[in-house]
Amino acid sequence: MNHRRVVVTGMGVISPIGNHLQTFWKHLTEGHSGISRYTAFDSTEHDCKIAGEIKDFDPTPYYKNPKASRRTDRFTQFAVAAAKLALEDSGLDLEATDRSRFGVMIGSGIGGLKSMEDECQRLFSRGPSRTSPFTIAMMISNMASGIISMEHGLGGPNMCIVTACATANNSIGEAWRTLKFGDADIFLAGGCEATITPLGMAGFTAMKAMSCRNDEPDKACRPFDKNRDGFVMGEGAGIVLLEEFEHAKKRGARIYCELAGYGCTADAFHMTQPQPGGEGAARAMRIAMNHAQVNPEDVDYINAHATSTPIGDICETKAIKLALGDHAYKTAVSSTKSMTGHLLGAAGGVELAATILAMQNGVIPPTVNLETPDPECDLDNVPNTARQAPVDVALSNSFGFGGHNATLVVKKI
Repeated sequence: MNHRRVVVTGMGVISPIGNHLQTFWKHLTEGHSGISRYTAFDSTEHDCKIAGEIKDFDPTPYYKNPKASRRTDRFTQFAVAAAKLALEDSGLDLEATDRSRFGVMIGSGIGGLKSMEDECQRLFSRGPSRTSPFTIAMMISNMASGIISMEHGLGGPNMCIVTACATANNSIGEAWRTLKFGDADIFLAGGCEATITPLGMAGFTAMKAMSCRNDEPDKACRPFDKNRDGFVMGEGAGIVLLEEFEHAKKRGARIYCELAGYGCTADAFHMTQPQPGGEGAARAMRIAMNHAQVNPEDVDYINAHATSTPIGDICETKAIKLALGDHAYKTAVSSTKSMTGHLLGAAGGVELAATILAMQNGVIPPTVNLETPDPECDLDNVPNTARQAPVDVALSNSFGFGGHNATLVVKKI
């Protein structure tokens, strides 16, 4: 098991700042915000009227049968699109691949919320006999993973992990573990989410988690800033193609980096709040670094979970200090959520892509809107402007409601 190395050979991103890697990366490094007033439904009665919405998305080109897209929820459509983009980016010839050893592990924090809302409305207004026969299949979170396997004939391990905002990191990490164990040679792994719906927005607003800076949408998400007032909802998908190193070498693949470590822990503390001292998150980082055989002083960059909530950003800062010790102050840290919003179950996949592109290009994306740094968030949070710097080892953090912590480590190869 230990001799099997795992590398990233493809990436696909559907995000509020771009649906292709080049556009996504350009907007990240330019500090471009994808947050605006949402158009998916009438926001008149909602306190929060802003989100990182993907506008004018057409799912049909990504399906073998374009009509099949109508039988899947938006979160699945995002996943199918990102998976196809990752496959194309990898240059993999599916016809020459043993698809019985090709797995899929795509999770969603919430699943088909829009489908559930629509069908509940139909049920209550028109009666049970008018409910769509596709209701359950469109709602359930595992359908993204299942549909992707059907689209491409992938018969390897197929699962859906649901750990709220840690979903994508756990999915990628558990795919990494399966590859290490030898039960597959290739995986599509990541997360997807589509919760910019009346219930999604109302529910998160009711729990006082969301920013309501409606008059300044592009400045609403401000991780580590003293004046932050909550996260901004985003939507999309981030999926990577993972491959066993020798398998990738044999086919002459372009290798982005090695996925070298993965750590997951539980806070065992509160349904929605992180541990005040960040101990659980710090353990996840230390476990991931131990798997990757890197020391704290080897880490060049951390793509932080940092959602722009008053408590969460402080707790993550404390966690980074616990995990890295004195080197925490010498490590570049940034939150790309400041531009994309928080993609919930998709966040880790999109942010791992950002981390890998930072490594590839030697450019660290900024934390935008960091105008008045919070004294309790006192690390090098790369404010407002991208920074040229070599990145040989990087961490990507994702933490979820329920106390789920998941960290991935990538290394230059």
